[in-house]
Parts: sequence; structure tokens; C-alpha cells
Amino acid sequence: MKKNFIFLGPPGAGKGTQAERLSKEWNLKHISTGDILRSAVENKTTLGLKAKEFMDRGELVPDNLMIALIEEVLPPKGGVIMDGFPRTEVQAKALDELFDKKNLKLSAVVLFEVPDEIIVERLAYRRVCPHCRAVYHLKHNPPKEDEICDNCGSKLIQREDDREDVIKKRLSVYRQQTKPLIDYYRKRNILIDLDASLDIDSTFENLLRALNEKGN
Repeated sequence: MKKNFIFLGPPGAGKGTQAERLSKEWNLKHISTGDILRSAVENKTTLGLKAKEFMDRGELVPDNLMIALIEEVLPPKGGVIMDGFPRTEVQAKALDELFDKKNLKLSAVVLFEVPDEIIVERLAYRRVCPHCRAVYHLKHNPPKEDEICDNCGSKLIQREDDREDVIKKRLSVYRQQTKPLIDYYRKRNILIDLDASLDIDSTFENLLRALNEKGN
């Protein structure tokens, strides 16, 4: 049976970066709700237009919209890393029901833990390519040419939700609405606490070690 993981943690904790690496290492599908939402917004789908209103304010997209999106992209035989979903207990229970319906098992939930001050620096200096989706950090992983994508030469942009005021709002929303998930999954004995404040390689090594120790 294919493994299924949830990466849980605040925005800027490095969930997406580590999910990409693990998906390649273990041949899993990386389901990033952020990417799915942004694609829907760019394509101006009905769901995307509804979601955009919440995203621009740094608020969580309503459960019913997120659940509909996940059901559309979840592979029938599993083998996924859920990045950015669930964010609420309602979503977690809906995902449980969806997994049951598809006869899938949740292998582990990884909680990425990073101090707020590190998150603010990571996100405020983050720049993304609007075309090829490459991600840079102006301090720690800058492009070769100032704010120009190394891959396709496009002008990099700062996402609206990476402005410092929106970052702080996103962290506040995370603390209020998402943290109950920690208890929800800890009670099921599938939660892994991971220090994600280290560099990318060290964090990935610790992630692999933790998953292997848990038998996944």
C-alpha cells in the first residue's frame, strides 16, 4: 500500500520545499493546495474567483471549497503528500472520510516547527517566478541576476500574501484555527514533531530519519 503523509505547520515553515524533495525520493504525488488555488485563480475558474477574495486578505479558504478541490486531485490509489491541507479539524475529518471511501491509510503527520521571526524573514524575502514557479530567497537563495528567474528569464514577483502585514495575519489565523489539528493527530499517535528552523538539507535528513523510525 502506498504511503500518505500530511505536512502541517505555519506558512513559511518549509513544507513545500521538503514535500518536493520527499515526493522525488519516495515517488509520491505532492499535493500543494497553495499551488492548486493559485492555478484556479489564474485560470479564473468559479472556485478560483471565490478563493481569491479570501487569499488576498490572508484568510483561510472556506472548508467546502478546499474539500472539493482535494477530492478532484487525490489519486485513487493514494501515494501523496498533502501540503497545506487540512488546516482545520473539519477538514481533517472530511479527509478521513475521503480516505476511508478510497480505502487509503494516513501514514504520518509531520509538524514543521519554526519560530515566527524566522518565518517572517523567510516569506518577506521570498520571490517567485510567475511563469515557471521557481522560488527564490533574496538573502539565502538569490537569483543570479537581480530579481530575474534563472530558469526562464521572467521578472520575479512578491506574492500578495508574502507582504509582512499579511504574513503576520496569516500566522495569527494559523495559531487560531490550525493548531487544534496538533492535538487531533497527536491523540492518534501519528504526529511527528520536526524542527524545521535548520537549513534545507539538515531538515530533510531529519525528516527521513523521523519517518523511517516511525516505520513509514
